[in-house]
Amino acid sequence: MDIITTHTNADLDALASMVAAQKLYPGSIMVFPGALLKNVEEFMALHKDTIYVRAIRDIAPELVEKLILVDTKTPSRLGKLAYLLDRPGVEVHIYDHHPRSEGDATGRFEVVEMVGATTTLLVEKIREKRLQITPVEATVLALGIYEDTGSLVFSNTTPRDAEAVAYTLANGANLAVVANFLWRPLTEEQRGLLKALLVSAERYNINGIKFLIAEADLDQFVGGLDLLTHKLVDFANLEAVFTVVKMDGCVHVVARSSVPEVSVKDILGMLGGGGHPAAASAVIKNSQVADVVKLLLAAIRQKVKPPVSVADIMSSPVKTVAPETVIEEAGRIMLRYGHTGLPVIKDEQVVGVISRRDVEKAVHHGLGHAPVKGFMTGSLVSVGPEATVAAVRELMIEHDIGRLPVLQEGKLVGIVSRTDVLRTLHGDVQSKHYKVYSEKSFKYHYKNIRELIYRSLPEAYITILEQVGTIANELGCRVFAAGGIVRDLLLGVESLDLDLVVEGDGVEMARALGRRYDARVRVHPKFRTATVLFPDGRQVDVATARVEFYQHPAAMPQIETSSLHQDLYRRDFTINAMAVSLNQNDFGDIIDYFGGREDLERGLVRVLHNLSFVEDPTRLLRGVRFEKRYAMDLEPQTFALAREAVRSKMLERVAMERVWEELKHILSEPRPGLALYRLKEIGLWDYLFPGVDYEQVRQVLDELPRSLRVIHTWDLAEQLEPWLAYLLALLSRSDADAAGAICRRYHLGQRWTGRVHAGLSGWQDVADSLQRAQQVQMSDLARRLMPLPEEVYPLILTRLTGNAARTQLRQVLSAINYDQPSITGKDLSGMGFTPGPAFKLALDAVWQARLDGLVRTRQEELSYAREYLAAYEGVINSV
Repeated sequence: MDIITTHTNADLDALASMVAAQKLYPGSIMVFPGALLKNVEEFMALHKDTIYVRAIRDIAPELVEKLILVDTKTPSRLGKLAYLLDRPGVEVHIYDHHPRSEGDATGRFEVVEMVGATTTLLVEKIREKRLQITPVEATVLALGIYEDTGSLVFSNTTPRDAEAVAYTLANGANLAVVANFLWRPLTEEQRGLLKALLVSAERYNINGIKFLIAEADLDQFVGGLDLLTHKLVDFANLEAVFTVVKMDGCVHVVARSSVPEVSVKDILGMLGGGGHPAAASAVIKNSQVADVVKLLLAAIRQKVKPPVSVADIMSSPVKTVAPETVIEEAGRIMLRYGHTGLPVIKDEQVVGVISRRDVEKAVHHGLGHAPVKGFMTGSLVSVGPEATVAAVRELMIEHDIGRLPVLQEGKLVGIVSRTDVLRTLHGDVQSKHYKVYSEKSFKYHYKNIRELIYRSLPEAYITILEQVGTIANELGCRVFAAGGIVRDLLLGVESLDLDLVVEGDGVEMARALGRRYDARVRVHPKFRTATVLFPDGRQVDVATARVEFYQHPAAMPQIETSSLHQDLYRRDFTINAMAVSLNQNDFGDIIDYFGGREDLERGLVRVLHNLSFVEDPTRLLRGVRFEKRYAMDLEPQTFALAREAVRSKMLERVAMERVWEELKHILSEPRPGLALYRLKEIGLWDYLFPGVDYEQVRQVLDELPRSLRVIHTWDLAEQLEPWLAYLLALLSRSDADAAGAICRRYHLGQRWTGRVHAGLSGWQDVADSLQRAQQVQMSDLARRLMPLPEEVYPLILTRLTGNAARTQLRQVLSAINYDQPSITGKDLSGMGFTPGPAFKLALDAVWQARLDGLVRTRQEELSYAREYLAAYEGVINSV
């Protein structure tokens, strides 16, 4: 006999998990181990004929062969069924969303993952196995998830919970029933307990975190303490709430936390309880409320981490302006350093703040020449470096301001922005030096990727990285691999572009690396960068950590030496703004200031700041390229910024050579059609390809990747440039004038323009001839194909239908590449003919005769050539 059970005082998640488990273990029996919470009792009173759960007395324990535990793995919560864990021959399976604690049971099969509800884990298994569920079952499953996630708003909720709920709704879950049992009115006893908790509630401030502890002592058991604790959370609006209630001879503690600094799981773990960092509970026997509160306060003091302070997240040093600085200059400084506001300093004192909005308004009214003192905000709100982020958040909300100067002893030591605060709210806190990820429960949650580097990169590259770390130690500087290589390592994508950033002298690092490998070093003094060119053809780009600023939108960047943080901040997207340390003492540590790893996990391409597309509009094209290369999405705000940049025609301010460079990268991707369609979606197609009708070429763009693969498998186009193949496809429905205009627009040069015109002038004729292959000689097809560039072959292939035409194209290409005459000019001389232009004509005639099957052997070729030359000489002599 197989039985499914859960914890005593079963809640709706426990019930739903049992129902879901029975779908996975058909024929098993559901058993409640003890009492139920009130809402579960009420639900079962109505549904007991539909959902059949037995009591312990109804089963024969000695017949149990498999024990399936859901929503718990704690033996003490199994009541009288706990002894089955130690019974020989009983196989244990566990499904639970609570973190593992000391003393937990172990199972032969376990699914223990940190999601909002255990039901979610089981719904995922049901979906995976494609099992059918009824609307009633779907409703029960939805109840379980909604209850344990607070209808998907508790901090322990994950995207998986939302997906599981969506699945239940798709299968008929009744939300009216869900609402009825989730939000039952409080009983008279619960209202009385809530009143007692409110009256007794005391506030505490420990390590800068504000708590509430509410107490009560009852003669009888009252269910729903977790529900009442949630109501206290709503009333109190504090970081954490603890309720301590004695009833039924035990002291029950329920805790909820809304901040990462307070893990109620760890706190109540010291009292023998358990749960999640955001929600936990404990039951203490043979104790009094006052004693438990003392233990609780001691645990809080020991376990609560000091909160993130302003000093942890502020920017320093701070760019400032004087009251007399003119508005236009203040605007240039903001654009140069990517700031949205600047403190105004007079005699070392902060006298105001000027924001980008203030600057834009002044410029709009023609007052760019006016001093900032006339437009700055003078009523200063500031904080000290020891202030908590929570305090800063409240000040920003109260005063509706986006940045606060940080003052210490009256002097400016930093500035904290709204963006800094938002990063802490979303778990992305950056320290004063750099942040190393270690606690995120993401797919890419490595703290150190040393092993990933050794597993993914070729040995030669690993040796270079190790040597770079050694040189950095010798030079006394910091060095990092940054950008695409970090992104691709985390994605498991091959990347051999080494981009090094040095906090120190990058050029000196490059020269030292060059000496060690006897490699050539090409230095770019203006940008403080260098390229190390190794003898075997590999190359490594080395840059001094720098900040780029733009004198005006879409301008080429100017360079200043800076730190790794500023170097990464100048980059295009968060997924490209990560680095990995190469110094010997922390080789492999990841640095991620801007949430790039989280965006990788979520599949988002996100700009680092709102002016990203203004500073460099070519990022519009780059963002689309990354989006489609990695099957990601432009983050919604980034998409909105992209649309605004398109509406403002920002790309028109960029030199066409830079636009073409990005377009060429797109056309070199494996499936450019996806990116080109996206460019049309955001409104760039008509600007990039004026006169080209997208709808006319959409189908051929979709078909071209397959044709390219076919051509490559034939191995008959060694020099084919994929980007040119796609450009030809783009222009395949355009006339010569429109195609020429595109070539001139992007300054393609005579060589590539000639190939474009050659391909477009002849591809349709060849395709049509191949389609009616029976009527055209092989030599004629070869003559038409030979002047065309190889890049037009895939385009021709998209036009062909049927195997016969495709086969003939392959045969013609093979003949052009390999089927040459066996005779040479020397053979013709040996037959007594005088060398001259006629030899080339004769050999070409022999080749065409071979293609058409008129000659096959060497002797036949010699005879054909003799006849051709004799006839040629006869014509010449007659003239």
